[in-house]
Amino acid sequence: MADPKKDPGTRKKGNLRKEFGIVLLSTGVLGALGWHFFPPVMPHVQLPSEPVVAHPLSLPVLGDVYLTNTLVAMLLMDLVVLALVYAVQKAAKSGDLVPRGISGAFEALLEAMYNLTESTAGKWTADIFPYFATFFILVLIANYMELLPGVDSIGWLVPAEHSGHAAKGIFLLKQAGEYTVVPWVRVLSTDLNFTAGLALVSVFMTQVIGVKALGLPYFGKFFNIKAVFTVKPRWMGFIDFLVSILEIISEVAKIISFSFRLFGNLFAGSVMLFVIGFLVPIWFQSAVLLLEAFVGVIQALVFGMLTLMFMSLATHPHGGEHEEAHA
Repeated sequence: MADPKKDPGTRKKGNLRKEFGIVLLSTGVLGALGWHFFPPVMPHVQLPSEPVVAHPLSLPVLGDVYLTNTLVAMLLMDLVVLALVYAVQKAAKSGDLVPRGISGAFEALLEAMYNLTESTAGKWTADIFPYFATFFILVLIANYMELLPGVDSIGWLVPAEHSGHAAKGIFLLKQAGEYTVVPWVRVLSTDLNFTAGLALVSVFMTQVIGVKALGLPYFGKFFNIKAVFTVKPRWMGFIDFLVSILEIISEVAKIISFSFRLFGNLFAGSVMLFVIGFLVPIWFQSAVLLLEAFVGVIQALVFGMLTLMFMSLATHPHGGEHEEAHA
């Protein structure tokens, strides 16, 4: 009978456990030393994004526009998306039929999303899929920036009373006084402008696809005047008309729901990371980062799936009517 201690697999597992224990102990000791010599400061939580340059860019119509830390994050997100597109195009031009690397994973993700859209939207897949995929990918990349070192933590050091104004562009090192860090990059999803912009595009394009599928009768679900004259008894038709008016409120509520669901979850996660880093900066932030990795993909999927469902429902006649949809 073989000795388990001499088994190569057992020795390898034992070595991995020892290495993991050494790494865990080392990070704990180094974290404790860093906590002692460089104690964490109370985080400054602010809803609006902060400018990272002192001088704005003057535009003819918009006026003074500052380069904010969330705008920097958006530019970085765009670069990541362009890099993914370039990788997929390069792989397609190579003629290699076997997906490999990042391009292969990205292609597999898009294929799975397309199949999901096809099973939900049917013949309107080609119209709905670009929005579903775009929203999911953009929100996922924006959310996962929260996991990168330096995001929300490296930036200009400015006096606390100036934290809401333009950054000075220099490090202000003084012994006395209270200071706060204006990060160069802030998680894009913690900016309500970004989430509200995505929500407006989602809801507006839902109406566009609904009109494309059903024509002008699509607006009947918002102003169902026809029911007042055709539905018997007359008071039931009047109720149908009032319900159609409520559909307008429902569309506005979608914008608010889309915006604040994504914004609230990511902003709360960022605040939790700040607070845990201030109170218990050793190891515990890693657990919060794992939680945020899960929340980031879930929120991206929720935003994309809701857009998919609303657009798919918009292609069907409202209220059980049987009008033929336009091809």
